[in-house]
Amino acid sequence: MPQISQIIETYASQFFWMLITFGLIYFGIAKMMLPKVEATIDGREKKIADDLAAAQKARDEAEGMNAGTGAEIAAARAEAQASSAAAKAKAAKDAEVRVAKADADVATKLAAAESDIAKATQKALANIESIASEAAMDIVAKVSGAKVTPAQAGTAVKAVLGNG
Repeated sequence: MPQISQIIETYASQFFWMLITFGLIYFGIAKMMLPKVEATIDGREKKIADDLAAAQKARDEAEGMNAGTGAEIAAARAEAQASSAAAKAKAAKDAEVRVAKADADVATKLAAAESDIAKATQKALANIESIASEAAMDIVAKVSGAKVTPAQAGTAVKAVLGNG
């Protein structure tokens, strides 16, 4: 086959230039472009790593602040509860003072009312004695026809009421 023997003679120079062109392209890419791509990738990886480190640091700071805030909230809550307890105690003390004052006022009014009742009772008893004396005089006069003096009737009524 004569065509095969012509391939080497005809295409030998083309194979040579093709190998030189591919070699130049290969070394050009390997020595010029590949380091730039690797530098870009390394830069991106470094930026991502730095961003992740900064995010972790921010998260740690936020958790620290949150813990500090939790303690502040707990302290504020305790202070509010103490203030509430103090206010309740003061209100209870004020209520006790008002109740004591009201009890004293009621006791004073009760004593005055008891005194008034005692006076009214004495007055009523005096009226009962005078009415009973008059009734006794009338009954004695009607039943026996004898006359009794008001002093005698009063003494008899007092004796009966004092015993009864």
